[in-house]
Amino acid sequence: MHTPVARDMWHQLLGADRDALPSQGPEWIECLCADAGYRDASRVYQMPDGRQAILPLVRRTGVPSALAALQSMPKSWGFGGLIAPHGLTDDLASAVLDDLSEPLMCRVRLRPNPLHASIWSRAVADHRWVRAAACQAHVLDLAGGFDAVWRQRFRSGTRTKVRRAERLGVVVRTDTSGELVEVFHALLARSFDRWAEQQHEPRWLARRRGGRRDPVEKFRALADKLGPQCRISVAWYRGHPAAAILVLRNAHVAHYTRGAMDKALAAQSYANYLLHKIAIEEACDSGCHVYQMGESGTSPGLSRFKGHFGAECHQYAEYLIERVPVSRADRLFRAAVKRSIGFRDA
Repeated sequence: MHTPVARDMWHQLLGADRDALPSQGPEWIECLCADAGYRDASRVYQMPDGRQAILPLVRRTGVPSALAALQSMPKSWGFGGLIAPHGLTDDLASAVLDDLSEPLMCRVRLRPNPLHASIWSRAVADHRWVRAAACQAHVLDLAGGFDAVWRQRFRSGTRTKVRRAERLGVVVRTDTSGELVEVFHALLARSFDRWAEQQHEPRWLARRRGGRRDPVEKFRALADKLGPQCRISVAWYRGHPAAAILVLRNAHVAHYTRGAMDKALAAQSYANYLLHKIAIEEACDSGCHVYQMGESGTSPGLSRFKGHFGAECHQYAEYLIERVPVSRADRLFRAAVKRSIGFRDA
């Protein structure tokens, strides 16, 4: 293992790994370091047989190294995990866990690619300091091209809604320059109140948390650093923005990572269906082999929506490595504060 990672090597290995995501690239790390208060702590691993792999990692700035967690990736910053051009294997994952479990490490949070779930699950079995948190994500297989995806994987009702959106005159525009960041973020801000209602919490708390997690500066930085890999698509209905999606795309993978909408306009126009149809078609045309649809949480509605496009649910885990149970104490404290706030607000 060695660090830092040379950018030329990083780009070379990233381009050779067909499962690698844009959120594992050096430009993504640069955004975290420039705008979210982290520093690069990524590592290169070389196996005895010559195989190389990179683990993108960041560490909080302004926190002593003995206390700051290594993260791949922080919450709301996508998937991390290993870049492995020769394929992720049990021995490679186990070797990385051995390294990350060293006594000098305080905490390590690992959120790997859902497609690699079974390998990580086997590797952690022999590592006593690793704790798993169950997650699920949806992934659409693009094998066969868009015609096969449209006819064989999209549900008939989904095809009907796409056609309705087109007949209603919904207009979709995709930008890679950052010009649509403000429109996208204005729609995202509308979601904060809706999430507050769904989670039965004060609106001001949801707005504050949403603004901290996804400030507009974050998306400006992504558009600036990632360039053509950062694709913001907005659907207009009757001259008003109805819905928008952020899709990250490299040579092999497209990753739908954020969605936002005006719920009333989106429901009337089926804008979300047309947005994803166009993004999936463009991903197929560019040679991508999967359309990652991201974390689905515990929402049945979100899972159903993704399933309408033929995306399959992948059970995976987020892993926490720590010898002192700091995270459990932190969760209990946050839960107590939230209950207290909710009680006073009622």
